[in-house]
Formats: sequence, C-alpha cells, structure tokens
Amino acid sequence: MIKAVIVEDESLIARELENKIGLVAPDVQVIDVLPSLKTAKKWFMQNAEPDLLFMDIQLSDGVSFELFDHFQLSCPVIFTTAYDEYAIRAFRVNGVDYLLKPVDMEELKNAIGKCRKVIESSTPSSFQIKDLMQVLQHPQSPGSLYKEKFIVSIRNNWIPVQTKDIACFTRDNLNYLYTFTGDKYILDYATLEEVEELLDPKIFYRANRQSIIHTDSIQSVKPHENQKLTITLKAPLKMEVDISREKAPAFKKWFDR
Repeated sequence: MIKAVIVEDESLIARELENKIGLVAPDVQVIDVLPSLKTAKKWFMQNAEPDLLFMDIQLSDGVSFELFDHFQLSCPVIFTTAYDEYAIRAFRVNGVDYLLKPVDMEELKNAIGKCRKVIESSTPSSFQIKDLMQVLQHPQSPGSLYKEKFIVSIRNNWIPVQTKDIACFTRDNLNYLYTFTGDKYILDYATLEEVEELLDPKIFYRANRQSIIHTDSIQSVKPHENQKLTITLKAPLKMEVDISREKAPAFKKWFDR
C-alpha cells in the first residue's frame, strides 16, 4: 500500500482529489489532508514523509515549495495548479509530474503510475526544487513564452490582432476571438487547447470548454446556490460565461490576486 498525503487549501478540491485517487489507484491510501502551509510544516515535524505527495502550489498562507526549505523530502511529488504556466514549463524541464485543476482522471492515473515506478525502484526524485523556484520567481524572456499577436484573415488579407487587445476566445463549431472593442474574428486553430498553450495564464483563464477569458474583460461574477459561477463580460460584449462548481474555487484563487 502506497501512503499519500494531500496538501490543498480548498476542502472541496481536496475531497474530490482523494475520491479520484481511490478510483484510479486503489493501492494508494491518503493518510492525511493538510489545508495550509503552517499545518503541513507541523505535520512533517511530527511524522515521517509519506510515499507520495500531492501538493497544490498556491496555498492561502504561502507557496508549498517553502516546505522544501525546511525538510529534506525525497518522495515523488505530484503538483497541482490552476493556472501557473511558468510552473508547468519548469516541471516539464525537470521531469516533475503535475496536474491542472480540475484534475482529469486519466492524467491522474498516469501521474500516479509514473510515481509508482519511482517508489518501486527506490529512485529518489530527480527534480531540483531551487531551480523550479528560480523559474517561478524570475521567468526568463516572458515575451518568448507567450504569443504577442494572432493573425486573422479578412477578405484574403492577413490582419494582426494584439493579444493584449483580446477580451476572450470562444468555441462554437469554429474558434473565434473577440476584442475589447467587440470585433469578432475566426481563428485558424483546430482547438482552444492549442490557443490556451500560447496564452499567459496569469492574464487568461480557461473558464470552460467553450471559453477563455481575459482578466480585464470581466465586469462581474455572480455566485449561485449550486456553487457555480456566472461571469459577465464588459460592454460591448456583455457575454455571459459559466464556471462549473468544480472549477469555481480555482477561478476564485486566480481572480483574487
């Protein structure tokens, strides 16, 4: 039995992650859920490290990487993140597993599978947490990481649209972009996933399967009793975008920065 600990400050997300772990990996036993950096520090002072760690990056009282400044942890780690593309790129370079919220079952299964091999081979984790922190805090050449403009075609002419002028991207049979002034253009991309990879996640948020929104395009956010959210975009768009109950906590954390 693999003993795991979850470090996550959103109780709903932590509970859903634990349930999903039980479904895709019955041999993984979650022995504790730690809701804050302070709680995690206290826990690791009093307990031996688990076989596997699931860690949210941004906690309510700090960044989970701080744990590595205080404890020599060698167990494999699966990081979870709502939006931080800098972290994702660093994880890829250093071979660290990560999951985007809301957690996909198949991705979770694959990530646990990779960590299981590390545990069974007794090979220590190879990532360098200090290098990861450096990338997060001092990203190099941000202009080269994200797309600065999109080229759209109008009457056989190519027109550049600056990314900073784009209020949202939507999917409706075809993919479209809308500018803050209300202009609408067809995008020459097959999926919104491709577009999402090109955008700065601190500025753009994948609200649902049909929409990616700019933080400055948001006029208001209305919470519902079922914990879903409805976002109204600013005029002239005045478009309504729904956020699911599962994504609502992650969106709030992204928006409230």
